[in-house]
Amino acid sequence: MNKRFLYLLLLPGLLFLTVFMLIPIMLTIASTFVQDGKLTLEGYLHFFRDGYFNRILLTTLRVSVVTTVLCVLLGYPAAYYISRTGVRKKSFLLALSIFPLLTSPVVRSFSWMIILGKKGLVNTFLVNTGLIDKPLDILYTPAAMMIGLVHLFLPLIIITLLGVMENLDYELVRAARSLGASSFTAFRKITFPLTVPGLIIGGILVFVGSLTAYTTPALLGGKERVISTFLYQNAMTLNDWQAASVIAVIMIVITFVVVGLMNAWANRLNPKG
Repeated sequence: MNKRFLYLLLLPGLLFLTVFMLIPIMLTIASTFVQDGKLTLEGYLHFFRDGYFNRILLTTLRVSVVTTVLCVLLGYPAAYYISRTGVRKKSFLLALSIFPLLTSPVVRSFSWMIILGKKGLVNTFLVNTGLIDKPLDILYTPAAMMIGLVHLFLPLIIITLLGVMENLDYELVRAARSLGASSFTAFRKITFPLTVPGLIIGGILVFVGSLTAYTTPALLGGKERVISTFLYQNAMTLNDWQAASVIAVIMIVITFVVVGLMNAWANRLNPKG
């Protein structure tokens, strides 16, 4: 097929993305550097001088990093087990894994509110069994946000890793075992390095999703602010679109920095691509 014709097939999609995504983003970024008709960095300096915003930014990064680590620790073994099972069992387990994606984030968040509240299932169980004297403050904390976000994004990392693990050549592992390597050594030197690309892609998806998620932190975090709820507050409550645009640009920059660092790590682990 003519390459020129193939390029023409890309044109509608590129045009749509340019008009409805790229141009609005560029206009938003440009607006943050203009104040009273003059070029300035005052909008950014104001936020980074503000201790309240710095606390929100650190909380957001902490929640995103911990959520990513938990998703990796929980998702990697699950994906590995699913990839090694038979076709029937694999289909069933995969359906269970992606089931949370079929439920609205609002419904999931309200379910966790019932579970984590002071009179919720967790506190009721702990009090009735005598493990604690009074209910724990779990809801409306960063910990509650992390729990909700792990529930939200765990399927993404399982699916990403599963796609990589299903294409692994396990004859390499068998060969290593036949040459005297232990199961752990074969996993450490063969299986894990080959699954690093899926791990990095899944980690990026989870981190960026956690960084920009709004519904789950808003419902489970309460008055505990993250950068997405802070953006919404400035835009919709305070009607300060200039500040909201600055926050949005900061989120975009953080996203690109994280993606760049993860890609650099991937290239270092696998310099040959």
